Amino acid sequence: MTTDTDTFTFTRTMPLAPDRMWPLLVSAKHREAWGAPGDHVLETLSEDTRVGGIERARCGPSDNPEFEVETRWFHLAEPNDTVYTEQIEAGGMALGASLVTMRLTADGSGSTLAITVAVSSFVGPEMIAEFEAGWTGSLENLEKLAAIQAG
Repeated sequence: MTTDTDTFTFTRTMPLAPDRMWPLLVSAKHREAWGAPGDHVLETLSEDTRVGGIERARCGPSDNPEFEVETRWFHLAEPNDTVYTEQIEAGGMALGASLVTMRLTADGSGSTLAITVAVSSFVGPEMIAEFEAGWTGSLENLEKLAAIQAG
């Protein structure tokens, strides 16, 4: 099977300044709150948010979070830029990987969040659609969380 690839770019205006948005993006606790779309869950198994750090999580439907995620941090330039990779597996089989670049820029009293996700699927083009849908739903959750934090 060939490797399918795509790149998605998302831009959102957030009500929090970059220094207040930063923890929402990099803290495992906060990512658990917004990182899974719809009725899915994200459970952190290990956290190591530093350059070179590797984190492990499980995600999926709340009754069966069958997907294992390994996150490796490559760049953390607080409060503006972060770059990391994610590899997703299920049942010991690698399904796909992504390179995620996030940039926060000040925008009045809030910020603009730009995210680029370069995705490779090892199991067909359907996985690309799953990555994009997951990010779309997760960003909706992040917008809600930022609005709550803004009070």
